[in-house]
Amino acid sequence: MQGAVKLGFHLSGTVTESATATEPEMTYKVAISFDRCKITSVTCGCGNKDIFYCAHVVALSLYRIRKPDQVKLRLPISETLFQMNRDQLQKFVQYLITAHHTEVLPTAQKLADEILSSNSEINQVHGAPDPTAGASIDDENCWHLDEEQVREQVKLFLSQGGYYGSGKQLNSMFAKVREMLRMRDSNGARMLTLITEQFMADPRLALWRQQGTGMTDKCRQLWDELDILQIVILSYIGVSRQFHPLLWLPCLLGLCGTWLQSVAGALWVCVVLNPHCTLEEKGCWLWQLRKWGDLDVCPLEDGNYGNELPNITSALTQSSNHRQSSLARPRRTVFTRAIEGCDLHWQDSHLQRIISSDFYISPTYQREGEGLLFNSQGQPLWLEHVPTACARVDALRSHGYPKEALRLTVAIINTLRLQQQRQLEIYKHQKKELLQRGATTITNLESWVGHPLNPIGCLFLTLTEACRVEDENCLEISDIGDAKPPVYQHVPVANSCPESGESYLSLALEVALMGMGQQRVMPEGLYAQDKVWRNEEQIITRLQELELDAVLVQTLRKQSILLLEGGPFSGLGELIHRESVPMHTFAKYLFSALLPHDADLAYKLALRSMRLPVLETTPSGDVTHPHHIVSVVPSRYPRWFTLGHLESQQCELASTMLTAAKGDMLRLRTVLEAIQKNIHSSSLIFKLAQDAFKIATPADNNSDTTLLNVALELGLQVMRMTLSTLNWRRREMVRWLVTCATEVGVRALVSILQSWYTLFTPTEATSIVAATVMSHTTILRLSLDYPQREELASCARTLALQCAMKDPQNCALSALTLCEKDHIAFETAYQIVIDAASTGMTYSQLFTIARYMEHRGYPLRAFKLASLAMTHLNLAYNQDTHPAINDVLWACALSHSLGKNELAAIIPLVVKSVHCATVLSDILRRCTMTAPGLAGIPGRRNSGKLMSTDKAPLRQLLDATISAYINTTHSRLTHISPRHYGEFIEFLSKARETFLLAQDGHIQFAQFIDNLKQIYKGKKKLMLLVRERFG
Repeated sequence: MQGAVKLGFHLSGTVTESATATEPEMTYKVAISFDRCKITSVTCGCGNKDIFYCAHVVALSLYRIRKPDQVKLRLPISETLFQMNRDQLQKFVQYLITAHHTEVLPTAQKLADEILSSNSEINQVHGAPDPTAGASIDDENCWHLDEEQVREQVKLFLSQGGYYGSGKQLNSMFAKVREMLRMRDSNGARMLTLITEQFMADPRLALWRQQGTGMTDKCRQLWDELDILQIVILSYIGVSRQFHPLLWLPCLLGLCGTWLQSVAGALWVCVVLNPHCTLEEKGCWLWQLRKWGDLDVCPLEDGNYGNELPNITSALTQSSNHRQSSLARPRRTVFTRAIEGCDLHWQDSHLQRIISSDFYISPTYQREGEGLLFNSQGQPLWLEHVPTACARVDALRSHGYPKEALRLTVAIINTLRLQQQRQLEIYKHQKKELLQRGATTITNLESWVGHPLNPIGCLFLTLTEACRVEDENCLEISDIGDAKPPVYQHVPVANSCPESGESYLSLALEVALMGMGQQRVMPEGLYAQDKVWRNEEQIITRLQELELDAVLVQTLRKQSILLLEGGPFSGLGELIHRESVPMHTFAKYLFSALLPHDADLAYKLALRSMRLPVLETTPSGDVTHPHHIVSVVPSRYPRWFTLGHLESQQCELASTMLTAAKGDMLRLRTVLEAIQKNIHSSSLIFKLAQDAFKIATPADNNSDTTLLNVALELGLQVMRMTLSTLNWRRREMVRWLVTCATEVGVRALVSILQSWYTLFTPTEATSIVAATVMSHTTILRLSLDYPQREELASCARTLALQCAMKDPQNCALSALTLCEKDHIAFETAYQIVIDAASTGMTYSQLFTIARYMEHRGYPLRAFKLASLAMTHLNLAYNQDTHPAINDVLWACALSHSLGKNELAAIIPLVVKSVHCATVLSDILRRCTMTAPGLAGIPGRRNSGKLMSTDKAPLRQLLDATISAYINTTHSRLTHISPRHYGEFIEFLSKARETFLLAQDGHIQFAQFIDNLKQIYKGKKKLMLLVRERFG
């Protein structure tokens, strides 16, 4: 920093930016104007095109704040000029023009002409402007904001679509608006208006509406954040502090990520709920909101439906008639709640007393109607629609009134406590009737979790901010780039009983548990449902930041018990409606938090939360009272768009309980029953089984038998569920089950072998299960003695024979393999194959088994099976590449090696089944090369003589081959083309070789060629080639 000078209300200096590996050292001139502790304009030579101040402006500002003694102070330039005489003034002007003649000379000449003209406008005004003297006391002063640059930046970010960097930049803009509002800077309202206008001008809105599609996730989140911010705007305008956040934003942008809340409409409601907003200002905002809301492209509040939720001004207790009328509302846009919020005000005297004093309690003598304003301890209540009341808290908190927000929060929580107490009393009178009917109701039309105004999150943040321990190093970042988790301390609640030990931190936990445990109907539409579970995870993430001490554990236990006893008002009650939002995520947190302190309560709560009634075939509870709710929550399964996520959360809860119950057989059995009853996805149950197996078999310790048995039970259930359905992971599941059973022990293996028909298909049972059980690896793994090995082998053979009877086509070979070591079982399996050969088996299966028989040393049985296979085969004249050709050649070679009788038996089958001339000629050639009977079958004599083609059985084969060549020749000539002539001539050459094997073969071939010449004389070129080759 060099040459820092404060000239009146103008600060200037030269900032040098150090050189880097890629950039040289750069120097920039910076000028800042300020007025009443606000920067009103900035200029920097770097040419920064951003809505935030550049690093050089920030550097000069911080230099002035931190090192005021290093900055030269001068009077405003008008005061300095006033002290000069004529010669000094002339010298000053001429030197100024000389130094900047290229920039200011035209302007200087223009001003000189106007001053010399007596009638000029400049001479009609007394004095002259001084940019360093500051503004008049009546002039409006505000922080510098380049509105055009804001528009351009937002437009640029929106045009980049789902690009990660653009979303991050927009989020930092939203965060900056929040900071402005918190410091009561009027630019917050200006900036947010500009952002909103650009959002409304986004061309994709019209495209999405035209196509009938919803926004992308990123765009929807940005709209949510926009709605939240705009609620806060209209709170307090005019008061600001010396150290504005725009100065230190560049220091934080690289360090602090922006956390995005998805709470549609909340900030706009805060705008119109501003207690210091005049009627004129509220009217302007109302007009603007309606203008935006009336546009066809304006996004809807829930993303899909516009008439789902009641009016924001609805009271906590509503009449049935009012509810009925709320069902036929027009579409609700993201601005609708703010428009409705314009009807709200802050003039209520009770409300004013709540937010203005920590010691406002019930008077000794209450007037008529004041009974509902205080609880039995005399603490004030605030009876208002809960999300609306929380929006008031958000408005106070967002505009720099944390104490007032805290007081109203306590009043709201006292009201929720009273409501919870009364609900419990109502349920106690109805409990017997409800349990007998097995039906329940949903009285909460609006869910507090996933609500557009985020009421629970608002109350939680208000309370925890009051308990947060500020760390001097709060801006330090950990190695992984994340901010350090917050640290909280107990701050006693003002005007509370000291003996109660109640703190704002315990209230935060309590209200979060109340909201999360509320029984609520699953909203319609993908976006609304997605928002519910996202908000759940956000709240639970904050809850996990709390370090549970004795006070918080007591609060946790108390509220958990109340939720378990809460009946239809609680999502953890004994009965819930079929359309109720599941509590799996919430219960997982409660289970983990309670387990070290009250294991029985933790398991009771988690086991009850395992249910997912929407997947039950019979609804667990129908809406019976009040009657109007029937039209609000019709049965709409499978329109639970987030059902997959909900099932995965259910699975996570079950996995957490299984892990915790390791070694406790009673608890594991209870958890297993809950899984089998409530989880309906085979894939998820399989995942649980794998998790249990992994936990039960640590690499560095002994296996846990109890958990292993649970894993096996889950695996068996998966097998039953997927036995008759298609599942691409089925083979993996079967292999895993055998592995699991092996870890459990020999009795488990025997059990699955004996009950295979309820678990596996015959193919799986023989090729995977029995084969793996009988493998050498399994025997060694289990260290089995001889009786145990025999028992397993006997079970495997029995299984193999049963499977072969049921599905011989796919199991016969496996059955023979498994029965090799037992003669009786092997003979039985072979007979099953013979019996099935004529009806249910293909030639390919029979050839495979025949080759197996030959390999095992049973050539005659192989021949019999090969003969049976030949009866199923039909090889056409043009199928010279058929996959069965090798099997046919093998079968003939086997017959030839066995002897003349076997060859004589198979040749008629070959002649009947094979019509391909080249294949027949190949068989004929092989049979004439060696003498038959070379296999050396015991008890047979071999003459050692070659067989003649003129005698049986080869004569029949030769005639069939010649006939096949003749037929094939005519077939090929029917559709032959010139490019195949050469190939055809080669085919005739092979045919001649076969003809010549007969005694009069040369005569037959000559006659055959003459016939071709006569019949196909029209094919002159081809016949010419035939004459050249064959005469």
